[in-house]
Amino acid sequence: MPSSKELFKLDLTNKLILVRVDLNLPVVNGVVQDETRLQSVLPTIQEIIKKGGKVVLCSHFGRPNGEYNKKYSLKPLIEPLSKALNFPIVFSPTCIGPEAEELKNNLKEGQTLLLENLRFHKGEETNNKDFSEDLTLGIDYFVNDAFSCSHRRHSSTVGVTNFLPSFMGIHLEKEIKALEGVLNNPNKPVAAIIGGSKVSTKIDVINFLLKKMDIIIIGGAMANTFVAAKGLDVGKSLFEKECIDLAKELIEKSQNNNCNLILPTDFIVSKNLKKHAEYTTANFDSLLHNMMALDIGPKSIELFNNNINNCKTILWNGPLGAFETYPFDKGTNKVASHVSSLTKQKKILSVAGGGDTVSALNNAKVLNDFSYVSTAGGAFLEWLEGRVLPGIEPIS
Repeated sequence: MPSSKELFKLDLTNKLILVRVDLNLPVVNGVVQDETRLQSVLPTIQEIIKKGGKVVLCSHFGRPNGEYNKKYSLKPLIEPLSKALNFPIVFSPTCIGPEAEELKNNLKEGQTLLLENLRFHKGEETNNKDFSEDLTLGIDYFVNDAFSCSHRRHSSTVGVTNFLPSFMGIHLEKEIKALEGVLNNPNKPVAAIIGGSKVSTKIDVINFLLKKMDIIIIGGAMANTFVAAKGLDVGKSLFEKECIDLAKELIEKSQNNNCNLILPTDFIVSKNLKKHAEYTTANFDSLLHNMMALDIGPKSIELFNNNINNCKTILWNGPLGAFETYPFDKGTNKVASHVSSLTKQKKILSVAGGGDTVSALNNAKVLNDFSYVSTAGGAFLEWLEGRVLPGIEPIS
């Protein structure tokens, strides 16, 4: 697998390197709200420049559906990117065409060019051969440093690899190493904490992890479906009636695979999902009919943490309750803090990512305490399903 180290062994002096990054950042009124993804790609850019190369950055932003839309321009990212790199960024108002070609040709050693949003062209999402070739004109090497986009078979992740020698970026390598360490060669016992609202969105994930994990801890609203599968009343709680049989199958599979599937034993329940709502605690076999289970209860927190104590490796995907609304964030916060503490004591390796996980850990104020946190959503989940990602396959 051509790694970044392979790239940096080459003479990059005055070479043009196309780097696929993920600058799909939250922007409000032209101001970037979270620079996590931007910060993650800096090492690759800085190393190329250090080696005398010239960087051409390409990224998507939002869903403009193949047409120019000022709302989705990458122009607002020039300032934060320049500030992070500590030097000016050249901006191209298009990603292909004569103007982009001229800016590439005029780029000087050590400079960085940011191309406009790839998705302003329909060819990006259709992996159009001509669009892919146009992106590579004048370019010497391609680097994929966008793990979070690598589950898409697009021109900028797959198509360009047909025209250029291609390598992994530093961030993408780090991401793969963290995930492979958890799934393929973990220190055991290894546990997965799986949360979120729906079993249906995590079927393939759980099926794959049943063969990899010693323990799977289920939380969030998806736990309600498993509780219902045991023939218990979940009151007015969110659950998937159509997935009850599936939940039964997963429980049986866990037993066949010697994987300990752990469900909550009590819940924080309320009539309303709103801030500062009145709530009470109910056991899983005595949920009140007019109540909704909105978080795991104190017994479940203790159960989860006790099982985590016995592990060497933790994989976390999804919140354990309605963490966005206080006081239903307590379960996620308490378990996350426990994982954080064990990580800081170097007792466990902790890897998290996907969906609302980053927001949940941020809310718990432990985001930076985990061994590794992935900012990828769909790509993270597809990797957990055991799939080969299209954007990584060509450079494998």
